[in-house]
Amino acid sequence: MKLIAATFFYCIASALIPVINAEAYVGGVAAVLDGTSTWIIAATAAAGQMVGKVVYYLLGQNSLKWDWVRKKTESERWKASFEKWQRRIGGNPWIAALVLLLSASVGFPPFAIMAVLAGQLRVPLPLFVVVGFVGRLVRFASILGLVKWLF
Repeated sequence: MKLIAATFFYCIASALIPVINAEAYVGGVAAVLDGTSTWIIAATAAAGQMVGKVVYYLLGQNSLKWDWVRKKTESERWKASFEKWQRRIGGNPWIAALVLLLSASVGFPPFAIMAVLAGQLRVPLPLFVVVGFVGRLVRFASILGLVKWLF
C-alpha cells in the first residue's frame, strides 16, 4: 500500500515539475516489484500524472485571460492562427483524442505542453482526462513490463 501511495504522489510531483522523471521512478519500481500488479502500479502512476496535468490544463484554460498573455496574443495573425487550431483540435474531439493519446503514450508532442494547449483550445476536460489517463496507462505499463522482462 505504501508503494502505491508513494507512486501516486511521486507522479503528481513529476507531472508538475518536469525534471522529476516518472518513467525512471516507474522503472525502478518495476525492478523491486513485490507481487503488486503491474497494472495497479501503472494505473496509479497514470492517475497521479493526470492530477498534475489537469493543473496544467486549467492554467492553459485560464491563461488567455491574463493581461501579459493577452498583450502577446493581440495580433490579427496570432488570432487567426489560434482560431484555426481551435477549430481543428478543440472543435473535433476525434482529432483531439488522437493527438492527446499520442502525446500521453509516446511523449511526442510533450504531454505537459499538450495539457496547456488542450486547455487553451477548449478540449473538453473529460476527454482530456480519459484519453490522457489511457495514454499514460499504456506508457507506464509498457515501462513496467519491459523492465520486468529485462530483469
